Amino acid sequence: MIHHSLFHPASIAVVGASEHTSKPGGKVIWNLVENGYRGRLFAINKNPVAIPGAEHYADIGSAPCADLAILSIPARSCIGAVLQLLDKGTRNFIVFSAGFGESNGEGKALESELVSLIREADGCLIGPNCIGIIHRDYKAVFTTPIPQYDPQGCELISSSGATAVFIMEAAISTGLSFSNIYSVGNSAQTGPEEILEYLDENFDQSSPRVKLLYLEEIRNPFKLLKHASSLVRKGCRIAAIKSGYSEAGSRAASSHTGALASSDRVVRALFRKAGIVYCSSRDELITVACVFQSKLPEGDRVAIITHAGGSAVLLTDALTSGGMKVPPIPKEYAQELASKLHPGSSVANPIDFLATGTADQLSEIIDFCDLYPGIDSMIVVFGSPGLFGSVRDVYQVIHHKMMVSRKPIYAVLPSLINAKTEIEEFLSYGHVNFPDEVVLGKALPHVYFKPQPTFGMTHLAPMESATIRSLISQSSDGYLDPVKTQELLQAAGISLAPYGICRNPDSVLMLAKEIGTPVALKVVGPEHKTEVEGVALHLSHPVDLISEFERLMAIPGSRGVMVQKMQSGAELYCGAVREGNFGHLVLCGLGGIFVEVLNDVSYGLAPLQQDEAIEMIRRLKGYPIIKGFRNRPGVSEELFADAIVKLASLVHLAPEIAEIDINPFIGSPGELVAVDARIRIEKR
Repeated sequence: MIHHSLFHPASIAVVGASEHTSKPGGKVIWNLVENGYRGRLFAINKNPVAIPGAEHYADIGSAPCADLAILSIPARSCIGAVLQLLDKGTRNFIVFSAGFGESNGEGKALESELVSLIREADGCLIGPNCIGIIHRDYKAVFTTPIPQYDPQGCELISSSGATAVFIMEAAISTGLSFSNIYSVGNSAQTGPEEILEYLDENFDQSSPRVKLLYLEEIRNPFKLLKHASSLVRKGCRIAAIKSGYSEAGSRAASSHTGALASSDRVVRALFRKAGIVYCSSRDELITVACVFQSKLPEGDRVAIITHAGGSAVLLTDALTSGGMKVPPIPKEYAQELASKLHPGSSVANPIDFLATGTADQLSEIIDFCDLYPGIDSMIVVFGSPGLFGSVRDVYQVIHHKMMVSRKPIYAVLPSLINAKTEIEEFLSYGHVNFPDEVVLGKALPHVYFKPQPTFGMTHLAPMESATIRSLISQSSDGYLDPVKTQELLQAAGISLAPYGICRNPDSVLMLAKEIGTPVALKVVGPEHKTEVEGVALHLSHPVDLISEFERLMAIPGSRGVMVQKMQSGAELYCGAVREGNFGHLVLCGLGGIFVEVLNDVSYGLAPLQQDEAIEMIRRLKGYPIIKGFRNRPGVSEELFADAIVKLASLVHLAPEIAEIDINPFIGSPGELVAVDARIRIEKR
């Protein structure tokens, strides 16, 4: 539990304090003193600690009770220190010490004991193995830099102290501002989810609006989803990195869905449902945060204004690859602008006013774009002027126009050496700089197309819940037989191709006549029918039916043969796999071999609503085939989305389903039926 006094302590005790800034216990005291901590500060060490503003005590027993204790002592000494501090009434702890759960079995046991002691006392632990907290009221870290506090700056929550430092170092140079920084280290008791919960439950109009997350583990996906989506709905903007996904994707799976699911896809689906912008690197996170702290675009049409043609090409590629538009400016509009620029300037968009372009010309271009209705935002790329000396007048124009323009202006000032002084002056006005145009070109679409949270908005599709629960309760672990699989899908409202199971030649002929030819025959028993050549298609003649039936029954493990009506149309795929505490990841795509060969799938976390399913379908690279391509009929998006929603509702209602594959669905403009399905139950 996070106490108010953790972030607003009237007194702080540093156990393991020192006068030397080369030691964590010394650096943190100097950071607290030099950054204006106004409460009482206790320096606890058997050796004298003479630091102005700190009261020295030789041991914990002789020191007054503190609201917050910072431990900078060996891990093996922490338990005894915490016991003494708890006895005195301290309930908040920041533990710098390493050698706990991140080290070995002994360290894990020590960490578990530490958590138990603090939890039983209704206390709060940050760490261990962290760098501490930078907050409005105090700077309890043993590192630098310590950003100047901005009440509307970014709040950063980081699983890694070193990464938090790297982010701050790089971000400060762009002009990005910070409010509070939380380094949670091992997250033994308090992790990013708990910090978000506290920020959500204590949110008010003065709270910072931009949140950045660096996550190494998501222990409580539901809590993260709940509070992140709540904060986004309150007006916050959240971007996050989740590291450590590469190995998780190498799972042993017995279905297409299990093979296609990966930790990264699960995390992306979680972030999308919460309304979090997914970032892949520190640079991308910082750039997204810089856009968050700027005026946001109201449309996807961007004007690129530059004196460097190469940068314009790179930026155009990045923006358009992300879905933004760099629309050409029609001649009737462009001619007037061209008359104000040097001969040879390009006004088509990108607008290149050449290396000889002036600040006055830049002003004319920005004014034009601000009034022109076909543009929603501007990116100005202006670096070193080479032989022309200072760029200060250009940057002054950008500064002034950013203050008065109705449309957002993003400044790409890449000359970090030649224009260092001028950039620093530009940043001093409260602006941010995007030093790399390609990183901005990738980040801006992420922000513009950022997902809206859907957590808590989804209703389960209507289905025969009692029948589904009865079928699940009667089933054992492993793959369901075809009859139960079909019954379960029917109870979920998923349309099926007509079928029957037979075990003798006469019943094959009877079923084929009843269902209507042509039919498909599929072996019942072996898990992977195609691997044992257990499928025969387009059968009509009695001789062929009997011959193929006998061949299929001879396959080792065969328990019968399914007779199914042949369907015509496009092949589609949908499946779901259970992903631990995250729930079920639902995937969809084109069916048949396209699933494995092209790996073209979209995904979301169950349960899903219709809009989410439609978006999943439209994210597919093969979407033109679904929509209808070159006079070929497509597939009803509504029917496919409805099937995805029903499957997502089914696995949410029946969490015992570990994996489900429907591959393929056969779809047309007016019909969608499941042809083949496999469901694996795992009740553990």
